[in-house]
Amino acid sequence: MAPPTRGKAKGWRNRLVASRGFQRWAARFPLTRGLARREGEALFDLVAGFVHSQMLHALIELRVLHILMDGPASTAALALRCEVPEPRMAVLLQAGAALGLLKRRRDGRFALARRGAALLGVPGLEAMILHHRALYRDLEDPVAFLRGGENTELADFWPYVFGASGDIDPDIAQTYSDLMADSQGLVAEETLSVVSLKEAQTLLDVGGGAGAFLAAALVAYPHLRGMLFDLPQVAPAAQDRLGRAGLAARTTIVPGSFRDGALPAGADAISLVRVLYDHGDDTVAALLRAARDALPPGGRLIVSEPMSGGDQPNRATDAYFAVYTMAMGTGRTRSAAQISAMLAEAGFEAIIQRKTHRPFVTGVVEARRRQT
Repeated sequence: MAPPTRGKAKGWRNRLVASRGFQRWAARFPLTRGLARREGEALFDLVAGFVHSQMLHALIELRVLHILMDGPASTAALALRCEVPEPRMAVLLQAGAALGLLKRRRDGRFALARRGAALLGVPGLEAMILHHRALYRDLEDPVAFLRGGENTELADFWPYVFGASGDIDPDIAQTYSDLMADSQGLVAEETLSVVSLKEAQTLLDVGGGAGAFLAAALVAYPHLRGMLFDLPQVAPAAQDRLGRAGLAARTTIVPGSFRDGALPAGADAISLVRVLYDHGDDTVAALLRAARDALPPGGRLIVSEPMSGGDQPNRATDAYFAVYTMAMGTGRTRSAAQISAMLAEAGFEAIIQRKTHRPFVTGVVEARRRQT
């Protein structure tokens, strides 16, 4: 009798694991019960994830973590301060403790846990959590969302991805610029920890928003000059940030849209930080060709953004950013291999996929314009 094929063996295994009898046995047998418990808890986390995210949202909106930064507090005191009935505040605090954000003390009061303190220290994370309200509404009917054909709130929040460069309300531009800038600190840290700009003379940051990444690069490399290219509505925020950082004399801000023509010339390095995943393949291919044309032979291009795990899917990009970009109505997360292939097609060589310390924050690919 021939041995079962790998596919058939996996099918048999899956049917076995799905069997209630096997699950009951595995939960009691000493050698498997630990694994069975961990798998059961992980499965329940997937089922309960939406409630977890909503409780997180409530903790942030009510500023419970901020209040506890000053010291432990009782349920009654927090209920009064947050204007939430005490029995319901008790449920929220228990949930926060279960999620590892709070700690329940022996005296019954609640204190801020290490994870909760870390959350408050991540730039832009609170704003993103509150911003998720729009994403939750877009995903209210996930099957209808996946089938497409419906307008989404996120598409309205990020109008620039559709090429609307001349008619974006300045207040909307300020809102998304602030949201992006607040979270750019971590992205800049990760990118600059694996990419050296010692040899570069001028860095052009395309789609640089309020200038958070460019400012970090200029501070890290005092010899470097900077150029920022983004929509006219975003330019005032960039001027303000770079001016307050004392970097105005080393920077040039060029208003415009890369959809409308060539990129500014004069830089020997170009950065695309969280830009490509906002756009479809045709737009990205055109942008990469424009970057090639703007660089001198041997000039460097740096791509930094969340990247799909590709053959090894990961939760941060494939179960979050991929869905987020879909809700925006355009763009998609790409793997480092896919980005590398597009760079090669656009005329780049010496393509290197950099391994970052926190890939859930960003991935990095860099390349050079071909010499000929």
